[in-house]
Amino acid sequence: MQNFPAEATAFLILFARVGAVLMLLPVFSEEAVPPRVRLLIAFGLSAGMWPIIAPKVSAAAQLDAALPAIIVAEVMVGLAMGLMVKIMFSAATMAGSIVSLQVGLSSVLVADPAMGGMSPLLSRFVAVAAAVVCMSLNVHHMWIGSIVQSYGTFPVGGLPPAEDFARLAVQVTTDATRLALSLAAPLIVYGILFNVALGLAARVAPSIQIFFIAQPLNLLLGVALFATVLGVVLSTFAETMASFMRAAWG
Repeated sequence: MQNFPAEATAFLILFARVGAVLMLLPVFSEEAVPPRVRLLIAFGLSAGMWPIIAPKVSAAAQLDAALPAIIVAEVMVGLAMGLMVKIMFSAATMAGSIVSLQVGLSSVLVADPAMGGMSPLLSRFVAVAAAVVCMSLNVHHMWIGSIVQSYGTFPVGGLPPAEDFARLAVQVTTDATRLALSLAAPLIVYGILFNVALGLAARVAPSIQIFFIAQPLNLLLGVALFATVLGVVLSTFAETMASFMRAAWG
């Protein structure tokens, strides 16, 4: 009990980084998850990591005067880590939006708490399916494990250089966009071919309302192709996310 104040302070420092990461981490940060549940998850993860991380945060707990600055630094590091994962995970949402545009479902919108507004139906579907596949393949273990490994890269109270973080954010955004385009590539090719064929048909028979007639066919073929490649798309996304986490944190 004599060391309880110091241990409680050290646990608060650990909780600051873990809670900040969970604020932006996919699945855990969904608005569908009640705030109290997220708080309990963050507390449980902090308690589980305590035996491993305690030696690294105990020394900082002795610096009473610098404690506010340390807490702020830990929150900033946690937010930066969570943001990188969230940006990469947004590739699934972007791919779903591209697919919706190609098959003619871009105007079918549903509420998307993760994006803070409305998203195309297929975009929301792909995001949820990607989260389920990542959880089933234990990719979320890498998300959580990166918090433990981050203490080796970013010691307690230390902030990453702003220039390096900005460069990393741009690189991750580029990688996420590239991944989204690669995941939606079959539907992009299909959309190009279908619209070229549609344009040629309109030139051959200009008196027929070919675009009105072809829309149901576009929807049928597009959804059928999407259902065919969905398994490969989701598995590729999960493998890429796992590779991203391994490259970032080892």
